[in-house]
Amino acid sequence: MKTTIGVIGGSTCSEQIARLAEEVGRGIANANAVLVCGGRGGVMEAACRGAKSAGGMTIGILPGDDREQANVFVDVAIVTGMGVARNALVVKSSQAVIAIDGKYGTLSEIAFCLQLGIPVVGLQTWEVAPEIITARTPAQAVKLALQAVQRIK
Repeated sequence: MKTTIGVIGGSTCSEQIARLAEEVGRGIANANAVLVCGGRGGVMEAACRGAKSAGGMTIGILPGDDREQANVFVDVAIVTGMGVARNALVVKSSQAVIAIDGKYGTLSEIAFCLQLGIPVVGLQTWEVAPEIITARTPAQAVKLALQAVQRIK
């Protein structure tokens, strides 16, 4: 079974953050892992774009009831009709999570990671708990996430 790595971050982001997210997505695909995200724009879209550019698979867990809300780089769109409550599903579907930038939705997903014991790697994001594994580069973020998954297997 393939490893699932979640990527969380804002639904809008700067070009610099989008480049980081795209590189993270590419790294996840190159590691033969599946990228799980909220399926919308911003960090999620950039990460999915990176994964697809490297031949990877992407899953988008959407807040609404319409598959068409998914960004064009999502392979599997899962509609939930749950709004922001779907953040828990994104986290629970991931063996490790990489948080990139983001606002309060990202913070809620980080909190779910901490509550559920899902390893979370932070790349230019909230630093709210010592359990968040800090990465300085996209490549390091992917490496640390994959290492965290191996430790808990």
